[in-house]
This record gives sequence, structure tokens and C-alpha cells, in this order.
Amino acid sequence: MNKIYPSAAAALKGVIKDNQLLAVGGFGLCGIPEALIDAVVESGAQNLTAISNNAGVDGFGLGKLLETRQIKKMISSYVGENKEFERQYLAGELALEFTPQGTLAEKLRAGGAGIPAFFTKTGVGTLVAEGKELREFEVDGVKETFVMEKALFPDVALVKAHVADKAGNLRFNLTARNFNPAAAMAGKICIVEVEKIVETGELAPDDIHLPGIYVHRIVLNATPEKRIEKRTITETKSEKAGA
Repeated sequence: MNKIYPSAAAALKGVIKDNQLLAVGGFGLCGIPEALIDAVVESGAQNLTAISNNAGVDGFGLGKLLETRQIKKMISSYVGENKEFERQYLAGELALEFTPQGTLAEKLRAGGAGIPAFFTKTGVGTLVAEGKELREFEVDGVKETFVMEKALFPDVALVKAHVADKAGNLRFNLTARNFNPAAAMAGKICIVEVEKIVETGELAPDDIHLPGIYVHRIVLNATPEKRIEKRTITETKSEKAGA
């Protein structure tokens, strides 16, 4: 089975549709599937619900889909760094399901493992727990309250990896791994954007971070922009002296 597609648009063809639930890997701008997001914009798909830690920044990453009004709802843990995200939410133009970051990761992991729901202490006694089932469990002899969180089962997962072999086995690059493996496992269909494709068997088994059974389509983007969200530099002594 050939999993490699010639372009991001080709990889999304017949997959992306209106009203879908999408899981999009990345954290800020680190490890986001840039080419696949651009292809979703070009597809014109509407009324999408996007699961992502945040929504990129204005004009980049998922911020592009916000600008085109293709996203009707975000399931996220952070809305900073994106003024359009904030504006649409405060204006009532965008639905938002705030989810604690660890809970969001576990909702995706549980979905990928086929676990429909789980209990956690995170959010108990806050707005996060409103309308959700609460249950007491005894932990180390002490009864504590937990809130039930339902797993996420996205229609499509768009993820970014550094290297894929032709069977879809993936290796991620350092912190760019972030939410990508969990999103890939949870998606009913997983499309991955990679910087390098190698022959099947070229990746050592211990170097594979995600097995190819979770990956349905692969697209090569050898030169992603990898925009830096916030550039922080340290002045040298000579620079300080000349200031």
C-alpha cells in the first residue's frame, strides 16, 4: 500500500470535509504541520472543530484557518499569542472548550487507546468540572473527588514528524514531538507531514517513536518555514558596552 502523496492537497483529497473534528499536532508553532494546514485553507472546508493546544499565531499555523473563518470551535488549553482567536471568542464568533493541558493530552491518548473516558482530579471544584460526572475514589486510604473526562476521537489527525519510512513509521525531532503522537493515534485517519522519507527498514526499531499502523498518508515538506514564535536573545558583553 502506497502511503506517500505528491502534495499536501493530494493527501487531503477525499478526506477533509465540512463539519469534521480535526486533531492538529504542535505546541505553539513547534511541530505544526504547516503544509497540511495551508492545504486545509485551500480546501475551503467549513465549520471545523479543531483540537490543538492553541491556535498558532495571527497569520500562521491554525491562525490562518481562524482568519478564513473555517473553524467554528476550538478545543484548546491556551489562547494567548493569537489576537484573532481572542477577538473571535470574546465576540461570540468562535466556540471554545477550555481544557487543562494535561487533560487535553490524556483525552487524545485515551481516544487512541480506545478508552472512552477517564477520571482525573484536575479541574475539580472549578468551571472545568461543571456539567460533568463527579465520583469519589479512595486513594491511599483517603476519599477524593474526581471528574470524568471523555476521550476525543477526531475524524482526521494532521501531524508533523521529522522522518518517515515508506511504511509510515515515524521519528519526531526533540520537543517537536509534543502532541503529535497522541493526535496521530486518536485520529480515524492520520495524515503526516515530514521533512524526510526513507526506505522501509532504514529506521532502527528503537528509533521509531510511532509505528506506521497509525499513519494512513504521508506528504513530504523538506523545507518548512519553522517560524519562531518568540525570538529571545542574550546580549554579549561587547553589545552591552556599545549600547
